[in-house]
Amino acid sequence: MKIKDYIDKIEKWDLRVVLKYNGIGGKLTTLILKGISFFGRETFWLLLIAFYLTIWYDPFLLSYISATFLTGLILILIIKKVSNRSRPFERNPKIIVFGHKPTSKSFPSWHSYNIFSHGLLIGTFFCKSPVLTILFFMFSVLISFSRIQLGVHYPSDVIFGTIFGGIGFLIAILLIGPLIIELFTHFETLVNFDIQYRQINSWV
Repeated sequence: MKIKDYIDKIEKWDLRVVLKYNGIGGKLTTLILKGISFFGRETFWLLLIAFYLTIWYDPFLLSYISATFLTGLILILIIKKVSNRSRPFERNPKIIVFGHKPTSKSFPSWHSYNIFSHGLLIGTFFCKSPVLTILFFMFSVLISFSRIQLGVHYPSDVIFGTIFGGIGFLIAILLIGPLIIELFTHFETLVNFDIQYRQINSWV
């Protein structure tokens, strides 16, 4: 079987799944999933980065969360550009979008990358807790499902978004994170004021 045949099979399966689960559960379920989906948005993680930079300065947490986010920004945006895959609602008029219509390409899911990569970061790297890691994995599955239910992603988008999340996590902790820590350490030697670590900054 040729690669094109495999791709055609995946796309047909993708469409069947989206059509089956799009809007499933009614208004209340959709409302809950829209709320949960926020934790996969780049907005949430940018706010967290800003928090650890300006309000509760923690160079360790700041460096690795920033590294994970930055890795995803580069990795996901490049793949989206190369794949150039249209969103489900752009290809099939039967699919209803619940909420804002994304303008970026569909493959892979940025939400799935964010929640899985940062879930691994918090669960395995920061807290070293198998229980917390499992909980984050379950939460990432829920967020990934929300993207299908809301009509903005195919299942293969969220599956590969999760896979790339694992790859991005490894790149962040092994390469990008240590480099960013070095940058912050160097920056701290240049400032002429007392740095307040791991406490609410007095100017807030």
